[in-house]
Amino acid sequence: MKSKVYLIPSLLDDEAIETIPPYIIDAVKDCHSFFVENERTTRRYLKKIWKEIVIDDYQWCVIGNTEHEAAVLKTMIREGKNIGIISEAGCPGIADPGQELIAIAQEMNAQVKPLVGPDSILLALMASGLDGQRFRFAGYLPIDGYARGKAIKELELESKKLQCTQIFIETPYRNNQLIESVLKNCKPTTKFCIAVDLTGKNEWIKTKTIADWSKGLLLEKKEKVDIHKRPAIFLLLAG
Repeated sequence: MKSKVYLIPSLLDDEAIETIPPYIIDAVKDCHSFFVENERTTRRYLKKIWKEIVIDDYQWCVIGNTEHEAAVLKTMIREGKNIGIISEAGCPGIADPGQELIAIAQEMNAQVKPLVGPDSILLALMASGLDGQRFRFAGYLPIDGYARGKAIKELELESKKLQCTQIFIETPYRNNQLIESVLKNCKPTTKFCIAVDLTGKNEWIKTKTIADWSKGLLLEKKEKVDIHKRPAIFLLLAG
């Protein structure tokens, strides 16, 4: 039998179970093993969506040592076993280390099955009102203030030249610094979207020009944006 490699989405918010389609449970039932970023949190997640799961019935491999995982994955594919790849948040293979395993599965002609679920990049882009025809995910920007400012200016220039939406992320405890850097380095007419707590009960997504963000216009109230330690994703489109 040809091995199936299921790309299983996970929660963006621990309470948003409704974002996981019921057919994900069928895929979990069809797997013999899981490749995951964090075994403890993944076990908890699977127990949440399927209470009857017997965790010890599955083989577990934690993503971290690429050579080891590659060897284990290849052996399982040769044996015709079905495998689930699960990232910590969102969809495997999208801004996620699981892409290297997926590449191996493709090379070995396994049946790769991407499954529908929440993805912060696409959800933020959908709700931003920015260009969804041409977009680029830039990942994390530099930590150093000067280098980060330079990177933001380059993203804005590229957005202007190509008329594409730039999407990027930051470690949650540096969110506020990133926002300050964007407001400082971008032109007033550039549109900037901040998407916070996607799929969660405190979710909000706002797109404003840099000029309006600088004035402190948020939900029609004059207040400073403070999203310290909250999961967020950022988008900009040059005016």
